[in-house]
Amino acid sequence: MDTGTVRAYLAEFARSRRGVEAYVEPATNMTATTVVLVAHDGEWTRRAVPSKQAAFEFARALGIPVYDVHQTGYPRRMREWTSRQRRR
Repeated sequence: MDTGTVRAYLAEFARSRRGVEAYVEPATNMTATTVVLVAHDGEWTRRAVPSKQAAFEFARALGIPVYDVHQTGYPRRMREWTSRQRRR
């Protein structure tokens, strides 16, 4: 995992969109820890990160709210955006 590239990509996503929040997904047997950034309109992106702690630190460094998805779930706007994209 090239963390520099991941950090640059996520920083650009957060910089270029309004109201971005981060949702940290824990590692599973099949996937690494990931962070999902969700913009005000529900547009989202997901990238693998080294650890849960790294995800929280990165989001805080960007100055965006960060949540543990197991505690908060995903925002409704994310599901709505995904649904709109599938219809296109």
